[in-house]
Amino acid sequence: MATPQAQLAEIDPVWSRIRSEAQDAIAAEPLMGGLIHTGVLHHQSFACALAYRLSLKLASDEMGAQILREIIDGAYAAEPELVNSARADLVATYERDPACHRFLQPLFYFKGYQAIQAYRLGHWLWEQGRLDLAYFVQMRVSETFGVDIHPAARIGRGVMIDHAHSVVIGETAVVGDNVSMLHSVTLGGTGKEEQDRHPKIGNGVLIGAGAKVLGNIRIGDCSRIAAGSVVLIDIPACKTVAGVPARIVGEAGCAQPSVSMDQTFKGE
Repeated sequence: MATPQAQLAEIDPVWSRIRSEAQDAIAAEPLMGGLIHTGVLHHQSFACALAYRLSLKLASDEMGAQILREIIDGAYAAEPELVNSARADLVATYERDPACHRFLQPLFYFKGYQAIQAYRLGHWLWEQGRLDLAYFVQMRVSETFGVDIHPAARIGRGVMIDHAHSVVIGETAVVGDNVSMLHSVTLGGTGKEEQDRHPKIGNGVLIGAGAKVLGNIRIGDCSRIAAGSVVLIDIPACKTVAGVPARIVGEAGCAQPSVSMDQTFKGE
């Protein structure tokens, strides 16, 4: 008969690895034992550990951790895809960020990862018609992590937001699967119109630091947006764009820019 640890690894390999890394971390730094035990080893599942972590991060004098934990637990029970997306985002961060050496790191320390999981909670609340709670979560994400994502925005799975500071994603923005973006990215509008006014980012896109993508435009799958660019027009799939305003400067250079994270351009 398989041991409990082997059974867990088969059922949820991500959670099994996090628990193993947590035990190693305590052995290496006993002073972290209490924090890591209450944050990981005390919990029976990845969903429970993530709900606990987010509740602590989002808590304030206005709304305590206990009620937030109940809200998050309810969301995860009602919509397991929230937890599946969190696993995909965690693995994406580990695979793409050279500063990430353990699965434990995004869960405990990376505000980009934590911010997008909190956004996913806010989006679920928005879809349930619980708008004020969704706005509260958006506010706390902005205050706590320096990331402002409207809860109505739609974001796919396997998304990494590296460093994450000053990222802004507007109400009608759509972000596809397996997208990577760096700090100070804006997916914004260009005026006061109230309808569909924000960018639509395809799958596998890499958005460099400080890039601004503005208006109801489409960025094709597996394209690259260079750091500091201002994109105001539709971009076809598998292209590299750069400049202010941005223009197409070449091909994307690889099949999946968001995974390779290669931001260099060698010309044609």
